[in-house]
Amino acid sequence: MKKTIVCFGDSNTYGYCPSDGGRYDESIRWPGRLAELLGPEYRVIEEGFNGRTICFDDPVEGGFKSGLTYMPPCVMSHCPVDLTVVMLGTNDTKSRFGMSAMAIAQAMMHFLRQLRTYALDAGGKSAKILLVAPPPLLEGISGCRYGQCFGADSLAASQKLKDEYLRLSKLMRCDFLDAGPVSEISTIDCTHLTAAGHTRLAQAMFQKIHEIL
Repeated sequence: MKKTIVCFGDSNTYGYCPSDGGRYDESIRWPGRLAELLGPEYRVIEEGFNGRTICFDDPVEGGFKSGLTYMPPCVMSHCPVDLTVVMLGTNDTKSRFGMSAMAIAQAMMHFLRQLRTYALDAGGKSAKILLVAPPPLLEGISGCRYGQCFGADSLAASQKLKDEYLRLSKLMRCDFLDAGPVSEISTIDCTHLTAAGHTRLAQAMFQKIHEIL
């Protein structure tokens, strides 16, 4: 049986293209590249959604944004699952939510506890989890397209997430990857991955997943 990996995230898992506001081709998006690297023994499932947060429905962008609400039926529909890759937190730093990095990590802890209830492997046990700290916003975010959404506090929170998520991964006994050093954010909007960033992230994911599975 193929090993199943669910990639659960926001626009940087969906593959939002900062240059034209569209979507990168499947061959460019990191889950697609990861599937190619892993080969036919793996089934890699993309579950990315623009604007997704850990726990908020967005009062500006509309409903269905809470990952915590969507996650249970999502992962149950893909069971049995061997590994869930979770890369969320960037949208939670938006100014309208007022969340610090520590508060975002606390929300993620609740998310991971729920994930262990619903994402089960073939033996009925909780699937393995790879918690990914998303790449931080770039310093020039205030002058970019999404500058009205992300303030100075947002930038600081995004930069601190890696440390909070590392601590959380140890507490929750799950695997951890910091996407910042192994990817690349576009200077066009200071928020989304470049095509090269998707490639680099897929390669880092590939190496990490081989360690886990």
